Amino acid sequence: MTKTLAMTETQTVTETQAMRATRRPIRLSPAALLIGIPMLSIVGCGTVPQDRYDALLTANRSMEEQLVALEDERDGARENVRTLQGQLAQLRSAFDDVQSRYDQLARGFRDATADNEAYLRRIASLEVGPLPPEVEEAIMALARQHPDVFTFDAKQGMLRFASDFTFDLGSVELRSDAQRTLTQLAQILNTAKARDLEVRIVGHTDNVPIGRPETRRNHPTNLHLSVHRSISVRDALVTAGCAADRIQVAGYGEFRPVVQNQGQSGATANRRVEVYLAPRTDGGVRAPAVATPEPRVAPPAAVSRPEPRK
Repeated sequence: MTKTLAMTETQTVTETQAMRATRRPIRLSPAALLIGIPMLSIVGCGTVPQDRYDALLTANRSMEEQLVALEDERDGARENVRTLQGQLAQLRSAFDDVQSRYDQLARGFRDATADNEAYLRRIASLEVGPLPPEVEEAIMALARQHPDVFTFDAKQGMLRFASDFTFDLGSVELRSDAQRTLTQLAQILNTAKARDLEVRIVGHTDNVPIGRPETRRNHPTNLHLSVHRSISVRDALVTAGCAADRIQVAGYGEFRPVVQNQGQSGATANRRVEVYLAPRTDGGVRAPAVATPEPRVAPPAAVSRPEPRK
């Protein structure tokens, strides 16, 4: 018994000296303490076999290594969280910037829509007086020459151009007959009796949506198409010598039909451009004349008429 205890104590001292020689600090993890306490108890009793001691020591070191690995994983996870939080902050900042720009555009669109609606209400409520007899007679004579292109309502001072005879389907390019008619109208508007009249041009369409991609690129909606056709009529009058400061343009799209639209084909009567003539509302003050004619933007290429959709 004494011999066994002496051998155990000698082995313990030798192992302790070897551990001190490596100078490797051992952290007392919870797992190590749980294992160490029984070890100390057993060693204190002086009955620990060498193989049992070595197994416990190996288990303790293994648990310490696992603890170090888990701590490394924890530190890596924390770093990932910080990285993701930074990315989230950047995304929130970008979103706030996009939201601010969207709100600004939305406010601008609402303001523009309100201005356009106010102008259209003004046109709708406008009481147009009778035109000078010479002007009225000249326009009536022109309407008789081109009955398929436009009609004339002398009471309203309004010329109604049928879009099917004025433009090709889905196009804003004027047909040759309509171009000649507008040139003659400009000559009438430049006479002494008509030169103080204001010209208001309002476009309308049927309710068939813009279908073909090549048309939609230039005119995304019927509202765009109606305004663009009004602009084409305005450009023709300006090119023919009518002063640009006399002319206003607008468009209702499909929202002011004169007859009920018929299914997918719409209604021919609703596809129109109306030209209203009335005394100037600005007191007749004119913009300074320019030496060169106003440049005109070339309209998109004409679209073939047999197509069933715009």
